[in-house]
Amino acid sequence: MRDEPTWRIPVGMLAMIIGLTIYAIVIARYVPDVIGDWHALLQTVVYLFFGVVWLLPLRRFMIWMEAGRSD
Repeated sequence: MRDEPTWRIPVGMLAMIIGLTIYAIVIARYVPDVIGDWHALLQTVVYLFFGVVWLLPLRRFMIWMEAGRSD
């Protein structure tokens, strides 16, 4: 447990906000052009996939923010 504040938390939160914003803009800009003519259920699956896939690197990123290591 840390006793002092660390720079990694505010920098990590800022990086996460910027990264997720860029990710969302890219998905919103390019995915509809590719899947716009697909059936609504297939589009739902694609958007659910992209809505969950950003969570994959989050565990290591949060460990780095809190502890300074990237297990």
